[in-house]
Amino acid sequence: MNRFSVAVCAMGLVLLIVGCSQAPPPAPPDTRAADEKTIRDAEVVWNQDWAAKDPDKIISHYADDATLMIPDVPLMKGKDAMRPVLAQMLADKNASLTFATSSAEVSKAGDLAYTQGTYTLVLTNPKTKKPMTEKGKYVTVYKKQADGTWKAVEDINNEDAPAK
Repeated sequence: MNRFSVAVCAMGLVLLIVGCSQAPPPAPPDTRAADEKTIRDAEVVWNQDWAAKDPDKIISHYADDATLMIPDVPLMKGKDAMRPVLAQMLADKNASLTFATSSAEVSKAGDLAYTQGTYTLVLTNPKTKKPMTEKGKYVTVYKKQADGTWKAVEDINNEDAPAK
């Protein structure tokens, strides 16, 4: 084979390889700001659901297998474990929960997020039968669901009181 034939074959092979290689897929759009707004808006609605004392709407903010950790109550895994505790709380005529998001962060991948903030809980003191107020802080971890909604998967809070 002469040099020209070898050069033409080599050039053809290079063009074939370059032509067949695929460009990397474009990066997915960065939806973190929109996702953060969605989660913050959902926490506003969650507050409204607490004000309405609607147990079904309150619990709808959790994923089916979510974990809820609150002081003086055993860990609750799943909505079924949360329902009786929620029913007991809402049966209290003074029951009230409000919370305010101070920060929210969404992962770059757009599948996980967390919020943190402060809360105020009012319940009836079992001894005095008068309303008592607890103030504290919380962290809630969210996971984007298959349908694109965000649901709480881990929720924990603790009061601002000194250790007992």
